Amino acid sequence: MKKKILIVGAGFSGAVMARELAVTNNFEVLVVDERNHIAGNCYTARDGQTNIMEHVYGPHIFNTNNEVVWKYIQNFGEFIPYTNRVKAVTAKGIFSLPINLLTINQFFKTALNPSQAAAFMSAQGDSTIVDPQNFEEQALRLMGKDCYENFFKGYTIKQWGCDPKELPASILNRLPVRYSYDDNYYNSRFQGIPIDGYTAVVSNLLNHPQIKLKLNHKYTSEMNSHFDHVFYSGPLDAYFDFKLGRLGYRTIYFEKELHDGPDFQGNPVINYCEETVLYTRVHEHKHFTPWESHEQSIYFKEYSKETGPTDIPYYPKRLNTDKILLKKYRELAEGEKNVTFIGRLGTYRYMDMHHVIDEALKISSLFAAEAGSSDTFLKFFNTEDS
Repeated sequence: MKKKILIVGAGFSGAVMARELAVTNNFEVLVVDERNHIAGNCYTARDGQTNIMEHVYGPHIFNTNNEVVWKYIQNFGEFIPYTNRVKAVTAKGIFSLPINLLTINQFFKTALNPSQAAAFMSAQGDSTIVDPQNFEEQALRLMGKDCYENFFKGYTIKQWGCDPKELPASILNRLPVRYSYDDNYYNSRFQGIPIDGYTAVVSNLLNHPQIKLKLNHKYTSEMNSHFDHVFYSGPLDAYFDFKLGRLGYRTIYFEKELHDGPDFQGNPVINYCEETVLYTRVHEHKHFTPWESHEQSIYFKEYSKETGPTDIPYYPKRLNTDKILLKKYRELAEGEKNVTFIGRLGTYRYMDMHHVIDEALKISSLFAAEAGSSDTFLKFFNTEDS
């Protein structure tokens, strides 16, 4: 008899889990999601007025160095190579991000070559900071006061809603300084956007006779008793009805505008780094499908705020107080029977799409190999910080 599996959440984590368990032919899978659509925050849909493919919850550019994940996801949709180039509006002008050789020469009004620029930026950095303990110290050590205050301080305060000294130094590792004219926002071997949007990719993942899908269906823990195992990708604290308190998340919201012309800002994403500008960035969605042609354009002003009870959680803050609370919730989770917590929300970690897919592939493989022996199966695949 096939074992019954419940998967909570129809984003990439849940969809990959569902697909991989279904194809073994040993499991019947039900995927539930409280939203009225699949694909989670990667959801894409055509704008009704312009027919532009809209990244409804903000831009998503698939990028990875993991060839296994890259090949896997292309089984479910055609990805067109795409390079994300981000600009930053600062008090001193508009520059390219990540900080690169062009940014350095324009910002400091110099004409340095790579080795000269590396030496110059080293001199800008605060050499007295040997072991940076937070975001601000890491930035000051790497690039000095001028770059930090123009490119990162105000933006970080808006994005995370706290003093940069409260954030871990590791956040800045994702956006290094480059000593070349490479303005590709990502440093990944494989980069692309699905030609038919992310929703179509997730739909193809879920298209299997052993998978049933229920949307507009809110999960409750009472459902667990009807299944042999549950894979839960919702917020970890929500699973326990916030009984110990709420983990800290940032959420984002948008002001969507129509531009009656072919191009509003000339670039897909422009960051606004000054704290006096209330939004963090503006993204113009037609630039995410340069293979299409549209006479009008739509753009979104993006704002960041604390996540309230009715908001969609986006980014785990993981401040020290959050980590203390997280440990307590993990201890509760260890006591749950036949439940595995997956994905960004279920594990309370910062994870990109490729991380989520890779982890779902590994978890599903382990579970299938153990023939669904639920009682002893892991609660969390990885407890390390991300």
